[in-house]
Amino acid sequence: MKQRVYIDTSVIGGYFDEEFAADTVPFFECVKRGEMIILVSELLEKELIKAPAHVRDLLTTIPFADVEHLILTPEAKILASLYVEAKVVGQTSLDDCQHIAMATLNNADVLVSWNFKHIVNLTRINGYNGINIVNGHKAIEIRTPKEIMNYENK
Repeated sequence: MKQRVYIDTSVIGGYFDEEFAADTVPFFECVKRGEMIILVSELLEKELIKAPAHVRDLLTTIPFADVEHLILTPEAKILASLYVEAKVVGQTSLDDCQHIAMATLNNADVLVSWNFKHIVNLTRINGYNGINIVNGHKAIEIRTPKEIMNYENK
């Protein structure tokens, strides 16, 4: 069964960023080969509107069958606000919280990000998952693209 991987905007940006491309490009090559399904939220699509065309176009290179589109539901907004209320992060990081809430509520196998300050951060991950568990949801695995690659077949 294919992994269902929620990506945030930093992963798209990482494809074109000198610091992160070495790990992000192979991640997208795996996606393009159909090795995993990516979950793309309306929030990610909204965040990409102001990006250059070549950045926005990256998602169009992925086979349609390997992309699930997610909407920001009222339940996800509530869960995201609970993360903020618990001070896992501040109000200015609400969008990051919404990414995590959507990944959680849509049963993503993992959320991938290059956002070390607000997302891929052990203290924050423990905070998000504490809120998830208290509210009857499963813990969400949060990693970088590099950490979820299958190096066995490389």
